[in-house]
Amino acid sequence: MSQSRINNPDGMETSYGFETVSGREEKQARVDEVFHRVASRYDLMNDLMSAGMHRLWKDALVNWLAPSRRPGWKFIDVAGGTGDVAFRIVEASHRAAQGTVLDINASMLGVGAERAGKRKLDGNLTFVEGNAEELKLPDGEFDAYTIAFGIRNVPRIDKALAEAYRVLKPGGRFLCLEFSEVDMPLVDRFYDLWSFKAIPAIGDLVTKDRASYEYLVESIRRFPDQEHFAAAIREAGFERVTYRNLSGGIAAMHSGWKL
Repeated sequence: MSQSRINNPDGMETSYGFETVSGREEKQARVDEVFHRVASRYDLMNDLMSAGMHRLWKDALVNWLAPSRRPGWKFIDVAGGTGDVAFRIVEASHRAAQGTVLDINASMLGVGAERAGKRKLDGNLTFVEGNAEELKLPDGEFDAYTIAFGIRNVPRIDKALAEAYRVLKPGGRFLCLEFSEVDMPLVDRFYDLWSFKAIPAIGDLVTKDRASYEYLVESIRRFPDQEHFAAAIREAGFERVTYRNLSGGIAAMHSGWKL
């Protein structure tokens, strides 16, 4: 059913779920197609896949970030196309924060921009199509960089982390929320059953797209565990690197500072 995790993030470059592909170009193209297909129901599926827990996890991420209320505080939310995390950050700042929502997928960005308009947050947020591995943005531009449930889909994670470091101001903070390795007995067995049996079936029922959700589940199991991913963040130059497990390690928040 499952395969071992990839301890070195470099190994994710050719990992498409449990399948090994020819290179990062093929992986990126296939991941893009997954998110084009699921964009319109992405947040609904997150509710179903996590039994609504993703909302609490995102709230925990924003609480740990503690966005500033001072004018001019800027953040970038990468792989955040639908705006779910960015909206929370802006609201937590009492609508003082200015954010850039960057995603490689135009379909996801379209959903986010529409939602921002309805919430009257379009004055706080700019939606930009771009690649996490090569941000077309200036050095030292942002006070915070966030990425939630997106970095495991990036072929070259080391490049994405290096870019995160580059675009942060000195004193800026990196925060990543990602599915991780469960560290509680019995919970891991239930989680495996839910992941490999229920989630693809729900995806098939709700979106008529079982294959996309099989990939998403498999990509979670291949992503490096907490300690190995923390090591990769340190390797990118970040200091005071730490992480917090959520729901017994089903998800984990990683933090690092550009000092």
